[in-house]
Amino acid sequence: MSTTCLNTIPFNRTHISDNELGYLAEAVREGSTCGDGPFTRRASTLLTEMTGSDHALLTTSCTHALEMSAILLDLQPGDEVIMPSFTFMSTANAYALRGAVPVFVDCRPDTLNIDEQLVEAAITDRTRAIVVVHYAGVACTMEPISELCARYALALVEDNAHGLGGSYRGRPLGSFGRIAAQSFHATKNAQCGEGGALLLNDADLIGRAEIIREKGTDRGRFFRGQVDRYRWIDIGSSYLPSDILAAQLTAQLESFDKIQFLRHAVWQEYHERLADWAAENGVSQPMVPDGCAHPAHLYYLLLPDLGNRQAFIGHLSERGVQAAFHYQPLHSAPAGVRYGRVAPGGCPVTEEIADRLVRIPLYPDLNETDMARVIDAVQTYRVS
Repeated sequence: MSTTCLNTIPFNRTHISDNELGYLAEAVREGSTCGDGPFTRRASTLLTEMTGSDHALLTTSCTHALEMSAILLDLQPGDEVIMPSFTFMSTANAYALRGAVPVFVDCRPDTLNIDEQLVEAAITDRTRAIVVVHYAGVACTMEPISELCARYALALVEDNAHGLGGSYRGRPLGSFGRIAAQSFHATKNAQCGEGGALLLNDADLIGRAEIIREKGTDRGRFFRGQVDRYRWIDIGSSYLPSDILAAQLTAQLESFDKIQFLRHAVWQEYHERLADWAAENGVSQPMVPDGCAHPAHLYYLLLPDLGNRQAFIGHLSERGVQAAFHYQPLHSAPAGVRYGRVAPGGCPVTEEIADRLVRIPLYPDLNETDMARVIDAVQTYRVS
């Protein structure tokens, strides 16, 4: 039965946090509109406290934070960077832009994270870094990956776009890598429309990272009175966001506990109430291993095959529920074939997961009535 007369429940709706509009007005009123203003400093401090990272630099996007990581690692053409195929294209783009070769490794069928057992076979004498992506904010299995980085002298980078508020064995995500990248896109748990951050866990990188973020200049040192003028020092770009965005982000980070409470309530309701339906229809729910605390970033279902995935999305749409599939394999994408290579064994799990996965609405302001509509729409679908 169609419910087109009902308002559509969107896949995502941005949350307006406490103090958000007030902080935006304050930034404009005080003239703090360019980068590195008071709200930039406040948001950066909040990030270091939340993640346990040594230093945080706000950026205009997670993509730009990843691009900065490639410059900081001094990657040269032909160097290789290992990463999952099941991730957003920015993870690969950041390194391909420096001439490095993304090496795509398959994902695990349970957490959808990079399969740590397949990583070592992908290492060559050209490998310089391993990038882990904590899918849905559920941590990768970090011990073997960290051990490989130590044994082969490789840099560990965390693409932590999903992971703010998550942890692994009590340690916050974003604190494991030498470098980590954070996203504050409108779909993320804390957001400012478009934004990101570079988290640094190596003090030796901080000075150069500031220069790279400031168009390759030592402008930051000039404003701190450490030099009498600022000059072009290194390569870089304009990665610094406006303090207006930082004002919005500051309010979101200050309200993070409230946001997380609401998101977890939705995630848990889905998980419990859809369990019987999922078992009856051969549908897989998210798996969270022991030792992992996830941030309720998204809720997904794995349908048995592509045909059912497409039919399921259509079924929900007819009932006024907007759902979405997710990452498509990078290793077989046109740019992936051109700029990267596939690790031994290929990525068969990634190809299967990409065809089966559906994300359903999850945001802090999803009320009980709409949540019930989503659950009812899901439960009325029968796998063919």
